[in-house]
Amino acid sequence: MVESLGSWWRSLTHRNDDDENNADDDTLDDATNALLSMLPLASVVVDEHDEVIRAHPSAYSLGVVRDDVIIEDSVLQAVHEVRSCGGKKQFDLTTTTAYATQRVPKAGKLSTREAAKQALIGQKQVDEPAVRVSRPNWLKVIVGKLSDKLVVVLISDVSESVRFSQIRDSFITNVSEQLLKPTQSLEQLADIVEQGGTSQQDVERNAMQLRQSCTRLEHMISDLLLLIKAQEPILPTSDNRINVMEQVRAVVESHRETAAQRNITIDMKCDESLFINGEADQIQAALAKLVENAITYSRDGSTVNIVAKANEEGTEAAVSVLDRGDGIAIGEQSRIFERFYRGDNQNEHSGDGIGLGLAIVKHVALTHHGSASVWSSPGQGSTFALVLPLAGE
Repeated sequence: MVESLGSWWRSLTHRNDDDENNADDDTLDDATNALLSMLPLASVVVDEHDEVIRAHPSAYSLGVVRDDVIIEDSVLQAVHEVRSCGGKKQFDLTTTTAYATQRVPKAGKLSTREAAKQALIGQKQVDEPAVRVSRPNWLKVIVGKLSDKLVVVLISDVSESVRFSQIRDSFITNVSEQLLKPTQSLEQLADIVEQGGTSQQDVERNAMQLRQSCTRLEHMISDLLLLIKAQEPILPTSDNRINVMEQVRAVVESHRETAAQRNITIDMKCDESLFINGEADQIQAALAKLVENAITYSRDGSTVNIVAKANEEGTEAAVSVLDRGDGIAIGEQSRIFERFYRGDNQNEHSGDGIGLGLAIVKHVALTHHGSASVWSSPGQGSTFALVLPLAGE
C-alpha cells in the first residue's frame, strides 16, 4: 500500500510543483481535483487556516473530519508539522464511528416485517431510547504538502483486514483449545490407571469427562467441515432446485423429540410453493442450527415458531425461526454470527455449545446468494431469518 500511495503522491506533488501558471495557491485546479477523485482511498485537503476545502465522504464517516474541520488531534498535528517543515508523515490511526439503533420500533412506525414478527409472538410495541453502538476504524494516514498553503491527508481504511486477522487469530486459538481438552482428559485417565489403587468410581468419572470432551471435539470438527463446504457459491441449475417446505419439515421432524423432552412445541407455517436453488444438505444444516438454538434458549413448555414465506416482491423466500428465550443484548447482536462468539445469554442447556452454529447459518446464506439476520429484544425472545432467492421457473 505504501508503494502505491507513493506513486500517487509523486503525481500529486510533481503536478503542483510544475504548474507555474497556478496563480491562486489556496485553491485546487481541475487536474488535481480529478487526480484526487481517482484515488482508491479518502483524501482531505486543508488550507493555511486548517479549514477543510475538500474532503471525501469517508473522511466524515471514519471520524476524521466534522463540520469542515479535522477533529483528530494526531492528524491536525501532522498537518502543522508538514506545513512548517515539509516532507510527509505516515502513521496508523484508530477512530470510532458511533451510530444509534432502536431496540423496538415506536408505535405507528413498524415495517411490515417487524409488525408480522411482533404479532406472531405476541409482542407489544414499546418505546425505548436509542442505544449507541460504536465501531472501531483502523486507518493508515499519509500527510504531505500540495503547495505552500495546501496540505493533503490521504486515509486508507484497513479495518476489514484487521478484523479478518482478529477473527483468524481467535479461530486458531479456539480450535487449539478444543483440541487440547480431549488430550488432557486422556492424560488424566492414563495417570489414574497407571498409578493403580484408584477406585472404579474415579475411573468412571474421568472416563465420562473424556467422553464429553471427545463428543465436543466431534461436534466442533463436524461444524468446521460444514463451514468449509459452505465457502463456494452455489450456482442455480435445474439439478439443485429444491422445495423449501421439504427442507423445513425434515429439520422439524428430526428435532421434535428433543423439543418434547422439555415440553416445547414446534409450530410450523410454510408456503409449500417456495422453491430455491441450493444444496439440500447445507440448507438443512443451517435450519437445524436455528431450530437447535431456538429449543436451547426457549423456556420449558413454550413454543418455537417457524414461518416460511415469500417476500412482498416475490423474489426471496424467508424462513424465520422465533424462540421464547431471554433475548440478546443489543450490543451483542452485531457479533453473534462470528465464529466461536458466544453471548452472555447462556443457560443450563447451552453449556456444550462452541459458537459455530450461527457462523454456519451465515455462510450457508452467503453461498446461496442470500442473507441471515436477527431481531431480538431482551426479555422478548429472538427471531432469526434465513433469506434466500427464489428459483426461477
